[in-house]
Parts: sequence; structure tokens; C-alpha cells
Amino acid sequence: MADWNQNQHERQGFGTAPDARGDVTDNTVMDQGLRKHMLSIYNYMASGVLLTGIVALASVASGITGALVGSGIWFVIALSPIAFVLLMSFGANKFSAGALQVMFWSYAAVMGVALSTIFLIYSPGSIAVTFFATAGAFAGLSLWGYTTKKDLSGMGSFLIMGVVGLIIASLLNAFLIGSPGLELAIAALGVLIFAGLTAYDTQRLKAEYFHFRGTEWAKKSIILGALSLYLDFINMFMFLLRFLGSRE
Repeated sequence: MADWNQNQHERQGFGTAPDARGDVTDNTVMDQGLRKHMLSIYNYMASGVLLTGIVALASVASGITGALVGSGIWFVIALSPIAFVLLMSFGANKFSAGALQVMFWSYAAVMGVALSTIFLIYSPGSIAVTFFATAGAFAGLSLWGYTTKKDLSGMGSFLIMGVVGLIIASLLNAFLIGSPGLELAIAALGVLIFAGLTAYDTQRLKAEYFHFRGTEWAKKSIILGALSLYLDFINMFMFLLRFLGSRE
């Protein structure tokens, strides 16, 4: 694996070439800018996941989760993350990068409260195992999406349709069918779909850098990119938990 921390005089970046004087062209600067851009996205995404975990643990430990589950307030909390995603996605043009950043942290915190119920259902050990399994899979898939030369853009529409199908199937099974077998099938499809979205979104975010670099939207794309990868990670984790989670 290439050492990204290696000094420039020891290594030329991918896609760079020396000019007539032996100096490296502007492609090196572009590669450095891309790495910085993607690293910022990963840092925001990882910080959001960490905040969600801390809030979830604090919510359970303080008794807030147990006190609110089943109440009208809990219903609002459970739906709030959807409202945040819709607001950030469709209102991005109206908000500044700073406003989107505040909404992202708020979203991660509210999601922590909403997901805290998993500690009432599954054992802490199985949650930890599932989390690290998801983290490993996410890292591998995202790395593949970043480095592959294969164009993954054709997967986008198919995967989004898969997400819609998952939502419909989950609602039908929850309120009408109630089949444990169907629930496992939905979980398996969910893991596969969000695994694909992890690679697809990584490649998409990499391509967006070249389109938006140097513009005001570049700062916003970092926050929105972190949101996309955060959603991929959390959903893959939740579907995988149905297989690896040991119920209390």
C-alpha cells in the first residue's frame, strides 16, 4: 500500500508527471487537495458516529431512554432524524456551510437518542462486535470505492430503488405480515444494499471534489458527504445487528 505520508521528493502522486525542469505538475496539488477533502469527510463522518454512540450510551445510563420509550415524545424523537436528513438534503442551497455543520451535529445527537433502544434489546458485547465488524466492512468498501477504476455510477439508481423497496417491505412486515423469515431476508438485503452504497457514495464524493473544488459549495459538500457516509454506516450496522446481535 502506498505511504501517503511519504515526502513528496521521495514519491510522485498518482497521475503526476515531471515537467521539463523536473518539477511535478499541478496534478500533485490536485491529489493533495482531493486527499484533504476526503479526509475531512471521513473525519466529520467518524465524529458523527462517535457522538451518536456517546449520546446513546448516556441516554440509556441516565434512564432517559427507558422513561421516554412508548411516549409521544419518543415518537417525535424517532422521526426527527428523518426530518434532519430531508432538511439538509433539500435545503442545502439555502443554508451556509456553518448552518449545515450545526444541523449535522444535532442530527447525530438526536440519532443517538433514537438508537439508544438497541441497548435495551441486545447485549453490549454483541453490539460491540457488530460495530467493529461494520467498521471493518465500511473501511474496506470505501477504500475500494475510492481506488477502483470501475465506474459505479450505474449502481446509484438501482441501489436507491433497493432502499425504497427495503422501507416498503419493512413496513409491510412490521404491520401486516410479521414473518421472522422475511425480517432476516430484509436484513440480508439491507446489508448488501448499504454495502454497495458505501462504495458508490465514496466514488461519487471523490468525483464531486473535481466539480466543486474552489467554490463555496465545496465546504457544503464535505458536510453532505459526511452525512451520506454516516447513513451508509449506521444502516449497515443496524441491519447487521439483526444477524450478530444477541438479545438480552
